[in-house]
Amino acid sequence: MSAPVVSLEHVSVKRGDDVVLEDIGFAVEPGQFVGICGPNGAGKTTLLKAILGLHPIDAGTITVLGASPGASAQRGVGYVPQRSAIPESFPASALDVVLLGRLAGGFSLRASGADRAAALEALARVGIAEHAQRPVGQLSGGLQRRVTLAQALCASRTLLVLDEPTIGLDLPAEHEFYALLRTLQRDLKLAVLAVSHDLVALAGQADQLVCINKRMHVHGRPDEVVHSHALKAAYACEFDFLAGELDHHGRHGPGH
Repeated sequence: MSAPVVSLEHVSVKRGDDVVLEDIGFAVEPGQFVGICGPNGAGKTTLLKAILGLHPIDAGTITVLGASPGASAQRGVGYVPQRSAIPESFPASALDVVLLGRLAGGFSLRASGADRAAALEALARVGIAEHAQRPVGQLSGGLQRRVTLAQALCASRTLLVLDEPTIGLDLPAEHEFYALLRTLQRDLKLAVLAVSHDLVALAGQADQLVCINKRMHVHGRPDEVVHSHALKAAYACEFDFLAGELDHHGRHGPGH
């Protein structure tokens, strides 16, 4: 059996004297889509930063692609961070931005033919090849998000890590983005780790859900998680609203 792509055991993180995360443990298997959800302020982004080696941990162990988090492991990770809109005046095309996934630095003037071919293929896979030469700042928010996803694909065909990838998108664009991500995951046999406060969206696409609010409240298949009593503890007063949204999603959401 293949080793997990990402593994966490008894991970705890503090900020000063405050415990941000406590005793977190789960694994992402090769080719698996794992969603990390939880209410605002639950510690999701801190957890992601710890997995990427961008935030120290105070207890436990994290392994990413067989190594400790950090620069060496991150070279095999395609990362889509939280992002605001790119200014219209940003001096780069969509292709230039995607090429950064293949290069240590610089834009397309330093790229080889193989790099350019890989970047164009990635743009085609996310459905925006026709926008390759357009200034990235002139693209819509949804298209910009696809550019960053293509960039991540150029960086790794093993593991994609996404932090709140659909913030700022309207509901149809959010559904389209997650459906695209799921298609890429299946076609390329990628492991995907996506963090979102939006439990409803993740439940429709992920193979496994991890629900945290400082500690891990529940981990399992989406149908197990959304019907778990532990979910109520994680989301507290938000739960009644979520229950209605999840029921509606189950009857009318993507993939149903």
